[in-house]
Amino acid sequence: MSGRRDGSLFRTTGSAFRGSRLAVAVGIGILLGFIWAYLYPHGFLRSSGPNYVNAVSHPSSQVSSCESPERVKLLKSELQSVRETNANLRKQVRELSSKVHLSEQGQHNAQKQTSTLETQVKAGPIGNVKSLRTNPTILPDESINPDLAELLQKIAVKKELIVGLANYNVKEMLEVWSDSIKRAGITNYLVVALDDSVAEFCKSRGVPVYRRDPADAISKTVGKTGDNHAISGLKFHLLREFLQLGYSVLLSDVDIVYLQNPFNFLYRDCDVESMTDGYSNMTAYGYDDVSDDPSMGWSRYAHTMRIWVFNSGFFYIRPTIPSIELLDRVVDRLSKENAWDQAVFNELLFFPSRPGYEGLHASRRAMDYYLFLNSKVLFTKFRKEPKMPSYKPVIIHINYHPDKLPRMKAVVEYYVHGKKEALKPFPDGSEW
Repeated sequence: MSGRRDGSLFRTTGSAFRGSRLAVAVGIGILLGFIWAYLYPHGFLRSSGPNYVNAVSHPSSQVSSCESPERVKLLKSELQSVRETNANLRKQVRELSSKVHLSEQGQHNAQKQTSTLETQVKAGPIGNVKSLRTNPTILPDESINPDLAELLQKIAVKKELIVGLANYNVKEMLEVWSDSIKRAGITNYLVVALDDSVAEFCKSRGVPVYRRDPADAISKTVGKTGDNHAISGLKFHLLREFLQLGYSVLLSDVDIVYLQNPFNFLYRDCDVESMTDGYSNMTAYGYDDVSDDPSMGWSRYAHTMRIWVFNSGFFYIRPTIPSIELLDRVVDRLSKENAWDQAVFNELLFFPSRPGYEGLHASRRAMDYYLFLNSKVLFTKFRKEPKMPSYKPVIIHINYHPDKLPRMKAVVEYYVHGKKEALKPFPDGSEW
């Protein structure tokens, strides 16, 4: 330090010699400072210098000397709090990053599905062009019903199963229904019990059962009234959960007798694959029905398309967006109208888009009506055919007749126990 000060002195003295009065004054001041330092070697210059250097060189010592222990303790506590806050923030960032990753993964899968649908291709030779019939399945969401998801993992086979709804009113038919399923060797089936008596009945007979929450508003209504139409409306509401969980469902009324495993006869190439109420090739699969209006003269004949309805008591539905939209639309219509669920089901499947209405874009298939037999075909045609005993349908649905239980039992007697006279006592139609 003395060397630097000497240099300052020489520079100042040199400037004084160049005639600057101000420089001379500064030089005199500096000279007096040296004299003072010589006379008082332990003065402020010596004491403050080392402290200044020490403060610059070792800042921690200055803090140590200036801060009280309480202040240091407080600072350490605040530092620990900041560290904990940072740790929590890092944890939240990791969780958010994980959610973003899952979201991006879902978006990527959706984009893959979309790109698959939107891939542009050239039209091939005549007769070799086919449009997309099978919509991609949705990503499962087990969060909507974890208990049901866990149960379905144990029951379903290849992500598909039979589902039937039942309350105490149909307990006897449920017994015939479940026994026929077991006899056909089907294991992937489930009864959705709408009251405790059915749940206990299923458990006592070893039938897989899922008990609906009794506090559910819809379950309360169905449980009290036991109305078949109320149950029919509820099934569309419940089916949505199964589809959201990623399962294909063969929805089944309990007035059905199973003779073979229906999963061996499904095509699985459409959103909805349903049995038909038709009783011939024309009624089951559609035909051109010509309407005649003589007043129109030359254009008196108008062509119309006709098909007997799909049966909403037995259909296979895949977990696709159009399928879920179908269920949502049915539930919405039934909540606003006093309508028959089967009529609404078919209107939504078949009515086209028009001004003011956007039609449903769902693919559909009619089941073979000789394999998936309705009771009109059975009692008006089949039982009168000589070759009938050698033919075995997949299922028989007693949908055309109100005396369901005795006809179901007769079907079992005929096809299972070989009693050839079992179907004869019944009329073709129903007696009012």
